[in-house]
Amino acid sequence: MLGFVAPRLVLLSIPKTGTTALEAALAPKAEIVLRSRPEIKHLTMSQYNLRIEPLLRNIPGPRFRVAAVVREPISWLGSWYRYRQRPQTLGQPNSTIGISFEGFIQDYLSDERPPYAALGRQSGFLSPAPGKRGPDILFQYERMDEVLRHFKEVLKTELRLNRVNVSPTADMTLSETTASRLREVLADDYALWESAARPAP
Repeated sequence: MLGFVAPRLVLLSIPKTGTTALEAALAPKAEIVLRSRPEIKHLTMSQYNLRIEPLLRNIPGPRFRVAAVVREPISWLGSWYRYRQRPQTLGQPNSTIGISFEGFIQDYLSDERPPYAALGRQSGFLSPAPGKRGPDILFQYERMDEVLRHFKEVLKTELRLNRVNVSPTADMTLSETTASRLREVLADDYALWESAARPAP
C-alpha cells in the first residue's frame, strides 16, 4: 500500500496486478509506504477502512481517495498458476508443477480447494468493511499506460515502469465448459474489471 498526501490518494496492492513494478516506480514519491511482508503490502480494502483510514483522517485536508489495479480474472488466476510453477516450489503444497491449468481451475472451483488452488477473489480483496466505502478509482492491469498517466498527472513527475517478478510461461488452455463456469462464478470480479475500463475521475 502506498499513500500520497498532496493528491490525497492511496494505492492498494492486489497481488498479481503489477504491484511490485508499481511500487518500484511510485514508492520514492510516496509519504506512506507499506511493503515487504505480504500481509502488510497487500492490505485489503476492509483492512484499510479499519486500520489506516482512521489514521489518515488526522492529516488535515480532504478525504483520501483509494485506487487499485484489477486484472482480467482468468488472467489473474493464470498468473498465480504460473507463479506457483517456479522450480523452487517443487514439493511444496502450493506448487502447481505437474498440474494442468484446467485441473488448477477445476480445483479452484471445487468446494474443498487444495493448497495450490486456495486463492480468494479480487472482488473480495476490494470489499469494504461494513458501512464503509469501497475503492474510488479502478484501473485495468491490461491498460497500465493509463495507470502511469494518472500518477504522472497527480504527482507531477515522470515515471518509468520496469517489468519485475515475472512468472514463467505455461499452457493456460481451458475447456469452454470450465471457462464458462469460471466466468459465472467470478461475475463480481468481471463486473469490477469491466468498470475499471472507464477513465479515472
